[in-house]
Amino acid sequence: MTDQMTAPVAAPAPGPRTRRATLAAYARLAKLDIVDYYIGLPLVFVMTLPLLGWRADTLGLLLLILVAEIAVVAAMVAFDDVTGYRDGSDAANYGSDAARRRLARKPLVAGTLTEPQALSFGRAATVASVALWTLVIALAPHRPMWAIVGAVLCLVASVQYSWGLKISYRGFQELFLVGLGVGWVLVPYGLLTGGIDGFVIVQALVFGGGPMLFGLYSNTNDADGDRAAGRITVAAKVSPRTNAGFIIVLTAAETLLVTGSYLAGISPWWFPVALLPVALMRVAQLFIGFVRGDILRARRLAIHTHRVTVVLLIGANLVAALLWGSAA
Repeated sequence: MTDQMTAPVAAPAPGPRTRRATLAAYARLAKLDIVDYYIGLPLVFVMTLPLLGWRADTLGLLLLILVAEIAVVAAMVAFDDVTGYRDGSDAANYGSDAARRRLARKPLVAGTLTEPQALSFGRAATVASVALWTLVIALAPHRPMWAIVGAVLCLVASVQYSWGLKISYRGFQELFLVGLGVGWVLVPYGLLTGGIDGFVIVQALVFGGGPMLFGLYSNTNDADGDRAAGRITVAAKVSPRTNAGFIIVLTAAETLLVTGSYLAGISPWWFPVALLPVALMRVAQLFIGFVRGDILRARRLAIHTHRVTVVLLIGANLVAALLWGSAA
């Protein structure tokens, strides 16, 4: 955080609220409608089918991991909202285009929750995260050390995203966005199977790249507010032209990973075929964002692209498991 921190914008004083309205505000604080990290778990399940088959205990552990991940994200975004409220970045980034970005998603700025309420929620979610991930590891059929370390790193980095170490303010935001997605594919896979292979890693990288790419469009839109708050992102530190080039390079890297892994013999033939629509959607994102100049629309398309990617991967893995079994 820089010395030029912007003072928090005073939120409207909350009036009398029903219990239902308060619960809804907490749900918005936890960003329960953002499923983009959680949808990696169905992908993990279909990737394990050639090794484990259809097993109830596999589904049970994945459901427990889902609850643990929700707790982690709830803690992360609650602390992020408190920090964004205190330094004024949320008011700057959401206030001018509230109709397009739904100001209600920021309960502190909207005045539907107080700062102490958000802090208490974040702390409770952190405690729940630790307890739930401890239970996950205790119940897992396998406990490779790399998976345990990965789970701990994902939890600690998430809670410290905008709080404590504030890693998203130190220039590591983009790395975190992709790293969390990769970790939340590899860790459950490792806990279920005890091992890992190159194709699993490639799919984890493709999955993790989705939140990073739509995060880059968010950062592009938020560059002025992040810069004023001292939040170090690529968009806040470089020129618009350089930032656009950075996003183009990372977008192309996804396509190169998909095709290159097949050419290197890591991925099966159906992998680049299944993801061909994704490459076309990525081109559309770049056109909308940097030719037409509609960054928020490009961001929405990038979110849809990530979800389409996961659906295509789930479908392709499932078909491969049913038709070719472990040979896929």
